[in-house]
Amino acid sequence: MADVVGLQCTECKRRNYVTSVNKKKQQKKLEKKKFCKWCRMHTLHKESK
Repeated sequence: MADVVGLQCTECKRRNYVTSVNKKKQQKKLEKKKFCKWCRMHTLHKESK
């Protein structure tokens, strides 16, 4: 029951990564610190549609 979600950069608002999340186990939105190639630094990425 894993859903495919995109991770959006909080600085430039671009969707850089795609991952899958099990919605039955994960209630909150996914947040990870990933590298953004447009910002050229590690920024916080949040789950988006």
